[in-house]
Amino acid sequence: MTLVRGTFLDTPVAGELRTLDGVVQVEDGVVTARGPASDFPAPDVDLRGGVVLPGLVDTHVHYPQVRAIGGLGMPLLDWLDRCALPEECELAAPDYAAAVASEFVDGLVRAGTTTALVFGSHFATAVDALFTEAARVGLRVTSGLVVSDLLLPADLHTSPARSFEEGLALAGRWHGVGRSRYAVTPRFSLSCSPALLEASADLLGSLDDALFTSHVNENPAEVAAVADLHGGYVDSYDRYGLLGPASVLAHDVHPTDAELAVLAARGTAVAHCPTSNAALGSGLFPLRRHADAGVRVALGSDVGAGTGFSLLKEGLQAYFAQQLLGPEGVPLTPADLLHLATVAGADALGLADQVGHLSVGMRFDAVWLRPPSGSTLDVVLRSAAGPDDALAKVFALGGPADVAGVWVDGTRIRS
Repeated sequence: MTLVRGTFLDTPVAGELRTLDGVVQVEDGVVTARGPASDFPAPDVDLRGGVVLPGLVDTHVHYPQVRAIGGLGMPLLDWLDRCALPEECELAAPDYAAAVASEFVDGLVRAGTTTALVFGSHFATAVDALFTEAARVGLRVTSGLVVSDLLLPADLHTSPARSFEEGLALAGRWHGVGRSRYAVTPRFSLSCSPALLEASADLLGSLDDALFTSHVNENPAEVAAVADLHGGYVDSYDRYGLLGPASVLAHDVHPTDAELAVLAARGTAVAHCPTSNAALGSGLFPLRRHADAGVRVALGSDVGAGTGFSLLKEGLQAYFAQQLLGPEGVPLTPADLLHLATVAGADALGLADQVGHLSVGMRFDAVWLRPPSGSTLDVVLRSAAGPDDALAKVFALGGPADVAGVWVDGTRIRS
């Protein structure tokens, strides 16, 4: 048993910030009690100073693109051709892939991300390297082999049969092992033939409790190209039975009302990636339309079109985007931002009964934000008017430099 003292902020209920200046009791990685410090003996771990949040949950991030961060000034398809895809080809070399996997996992941990749905690599050996490193460090990672047979460089192409065989073998090694799970991952329907999407559906149907993830409606030129190839973007997945409650589609900046109705009916979640949308000029995410349609939304960093691993920055950019939409946007509160970065992500990944907040019965996945003494965040936190104001300042100014500790299942994985 471990007693952890600190100021804990979480959002078990959407829109409502819960605060505990006290103690959380952890046994075998699970929160078993919480309350005022006076109700407990002296703590084993003292995290006073700063705030303790639930571990952050990233619902869309690309493992092969760490070294591609910062390719600015291009729309999506140009950025893929010039920045992302040449780098992704490099992961065919096992040593290169292992080095990138180490950089990628370290980047997530430094940002306070404890759970992630990761776009893997087109190469099975590189996907193995990612799972191996995530398991070594202790992260909760869901990922899989990325598959394409159109449009991309030939080195990134596969066949329907090979995609099924390699995906099944990877899932056999990693799905449900420790904290790892498998996700069937066609890159996007623009780079996939009907036969490859059908093979993806066959693989998904062969695995118990696997996830499905891909991209949708990110950029107007991409949407138009998908329409020429497949017809509707959402329908290009739905017609093969790929959409359901265990499906997460990234972006969805330009959906039709009919597509939103389909996503809601299937229970499919959307990963909102605000810094990527801004950096690539993809557009302002229509959060209100998703909410009104009943579509679940969480946050993704979308590294490397996104500008870093920090979901605090993604939350701030989400706030900015909704402000810019005016009456069509959703005026997000600090509690809303924390919910999007934690509980909403856990729900999208089918982990809402395990992570996302720090209630009794939940896994103790947590991040301690304690800014360096004298930093701007340290200064403004000490003058915060209350918990909501403190959380607003954390999202406005916080980042990896302020992460002083990260725990998964009660085990500290970063000091």
